[in-house]
Amino acid sequence: MPRTFTVSDSIVVQVRPADVYRHVSDPARMGDWSPENLGATVHGAAGETRVGTVFDGRNKRGAFRWTTRCTVTAVEQDRLFRFRVHAIGVRRPRIPGPIATWEYRFEPVPEGTRVTETWTDDRRSWPDLAANAFDRVATPGHTFAEFQRRNISTTLRNLKRVLESAPDIG
Repeated sequence: MPRTFTVSDSIVVQVRPADVYRHVSDPARMGDWSPENLGATVHGAAGETRVGTVFDGRNKRGAFRWTTRCTVTAVEQDRLFRFRVHAIGVRRPRIPGPIATWEYRFEPVPEGTRVTETWTDDRRSWPDLAANAFDRVATPGHTFAEFQRRNISTTLRNLKRVLESAPDIG
């Protein structure tokens, strides 16, 4: 069976697009709502995330921990945040290669903001059989597409809960 290379889901958050964008486009905050990410260390000068910003994301799945190197590839204030994962390792991201792209779109709606999170598998050069076998070991019996579909749903629900309950957002 051919691989699914892209999955996405959306949720409406009762918060303005500018406020949702401000939180999601800060890689260090991702651990506040992601079921796997523990946050990130941004390289270079602190400040607004822009195209070319590099960060190392800390991740966990069960007892397993790893780090990824990511580069921001698109930002449109209050509308879009996208980054590419291009290296991985246990303590430091030492193994380079195309891994995945994550994208967040923010659309104003009467209730607040529709947030759409999309994961794209960038391992295009991997044969389907090899990728599916690897995925089932790395994601307890699932393909990465199936696994990420659940992670995205959890992330969006957590994002909604955190932002809608924050007293400084509105």
